[in-house]
Amino acid sequence: MISKQHIINRFISYVTIDTESDPESNTTPSTEKQWDLANKLVEDLKDIGLEDVNIDEHAYIMATLPSNIDQKVPIIGFISHFDTSPDFTGANVNPQIVENYDGKDITLNASENIILSPDYFEDLIQYKGQTLITTDGTTLLGADDKAGITEIITAMEYLIQHPEIKHGKIRIGFTPDEEIGRGAHKFDVSKFGADWAYTMDGSQIGELEYENFNAAGAVVTIKGKIVHPGYAKGKMINSMYIAQDFINSLPRMETPEHTSGREGFFHLHNIKGNVEETQLQYIIRDHDKEHFEARKKVMISLANEINTQYAKEVVHIEIKDQYFNMREKVEPVMHIVDIAEEAMKSLDITPIIKPIRGGTDGSQLSFMGLPCPNIFAGGHNFHGRYEYVPAESMIKAVEVIVKIAELTAKK
Repeated sequence: MISKQHIINRFISYVTIDTESDPESNTTPSTEKQWDLANKLVEDLKDIGLEDVNIDEHAYIMATLPSNIDQKVPIIGFISHFDTSPDFTGANVNPQIVENYDGKDITLNASENIILSPDYFEDLIQYKGQTLITTDGTTLLGADDKAGITEIITAMEYLIQHPEIKHGKIRIGFTPDEEIGRGAHKFDVSKFGADWAYTMDGSQIGELEYENFNAAGAVVTIKGKIVHPGYAKGKMINSMYIAQDFINSLPRMETPEHTSGREGFFHLHNIKGNVEETQLQYIIRDHDKEHFEARKKVMISLANEINTQYAKEVVHIEIKDQYFNMREKVEPVMHIVDIAEEAMKSLDITPIIKPIRGGTDGSQLSFMGLPCPNIFAGGHNFHGRYEYVPAESMIKAVEVIVKIAELTAKK
């Protein structure tokens, strides 16, 4: 039996350490403070009895649970990231424990009237009677992905304490900077040495994913010309108006707030500008590779069209691919998904097999030669003040990890 209080204590010890990553930084990890948790994780892995625990110069952590059986079986891995999103502050996290949740509104912060309500976040209802860990309404929680780290360490601890559960060699990997798309960039797949792995980085209980978006980032720079407004006729070019034309020319309904499932989108996530120069930052997403390429072409064509209107380059666009749909790398080895599905079903968890509307380290790792489906870590409403995780979901995730290890040894 996995102790609820034990897993809550471990989780809180991680989320109260600020590990926010920084997309503007060129270092790895992108913030010095990520080392605070990274070094703690190294000590925790050693304390529970794992072997070959090491951390490299970029804060990538690896460790080993040796096999306890004689026969040769596949080496599997479990991976999570310890940074948190720069979209919302992760400093001074003050977790709140809601025991025996009654299914009603939860007041996160009375002074600021911040309410976590099932009227808006319908998933809350399914956790009635359970123990929820929430924010205090002023920060994110960090369940993405410190819940995953908590679950992996707790599962390894459980396997060490229960040698009667037979398993092969298991590798553990913790990464920085996943939230800014760099979590796998310096991950040494050869050193990791697993036949396949699972990222513990999904949301609600039961999620099992092996499809994700193809992804790119686009920076659109619009050049204008500043002239005194009293003498501007025929001379001033206001870059902000051109930016507005560019924004309005993209399909308005193909944005995150109007799409679901496998539907792709253009997402404008940052604007800064003045008369002389405006910069737009987009992310481009689509599960279908052909549609993904078409979206990039739409943006390039739009820039060319505007430049033709002005008879010079006023719009410059730079598009960089970020990651691709891991489905093509996982489908040839679908037994690794089947094992995870069997593990969930044996624990009376209904698998929710669906595409990720995002990406994980697993998508990049799959293209680096390490097939890596994604499994639920239990949290909801990531990257914001309404984030929460049920303790019972974390316990179930631990049980899934243990069961995957056991089933893999029997195959």
